[in-house]
Amino acid sequence: MVDITMTRLHEGMVILYAISLVFYFIDYLDKDSKAYRIAFWILSTVWILQTVFLVLYIVETQRFPILTLFEGIYFYAWLLITLSIILHVTFREKVPVFFLNVIGFIFITIHTFAPVQIEQSSVGDSLLSELLFIHITFAILSYVAFSLSFVFSALYHILYRLLKKKKWTKQYGNLPSLGQAEKGMTVSIGIGIPFLLVSLILGLQWAYVSLNEFTILDIKIFGSIFILFVYGFLFYRRQKGLLHGTSYAWGHVYAFLLVLVNFFLGSRLSDFHFWY
Repeated sequence: MVDITMTRLHEGMVILYAISLVFYFIDYLDKDSKAYRIAFWILSTVWILQTVFLVLYIVETQRFPILTLFEGIYFYAWLLITLSIILHVTFREKVPVFFLNVIGFIFITIHTFAPVQIEQSSVGDSLLSELLFIHITFAILSYVAFSLSFVFSALYHILYRLLKKKKWTKQYGNLPSLGQAEKGMTVSIGIGIPFLLVSLILGLQWAYVSLNEFTILDIKIFGSIFILFVYGFLFYRRQKGLLHGTSYAWGHVYAFLLVLVNFFLGSRLSDFHFWY
């Protein structure tokens, strides 16, 4: 019972960490102070949980947990979160905090779902299944966000044509403005990018633990990384003011086509992503 409870707490910690990353990215996207505060308090909850686990482990083993690679990874992740919280509170450094937490999330995921952890846990198979479940959930959430960006890009093209041909009538009064459609595209991929990043991190960890052989060049993995790069490129160019208007909208259309190809064709051609 204790083992199951600790396993669930570690899983919950990973999920909370992932959610905090999403809110940090939303703040970076839209300078949303509310999202920044939510991200900080969620991260603080993760830090408290990590600290409690660390203290309990020290009490149980009667030594500081840095003598093995497995212990060192956990302590390293704890230090990264501690440093990010200090930067958040003291210097209000947003970008370093976000990237520190990306690294910290990678290592806390490695620790939670590492092969040694799976082997030692009495619920190892369940742990693997839940890792896969979380990976798929975050992937689907990213697809939903990218679908929304596609909808806004389609609306942008419709609105642009109507305005260009001066065919605007009252029946189109409920449609968003061009500016709102463009912002909708940006906000949507700003949410989808961190979801996809988290999904990739969790998926790679699951593949490493579960499969005898796998390669990052697997068509589905490569496709997902490429999609992350494409949307990241769109987001970066938009934030720099180098991409806007119809060109920006077309970029979202083409990117979503890549999502569909990767989702259906990539799953069929992958060595371990099976789509029945």
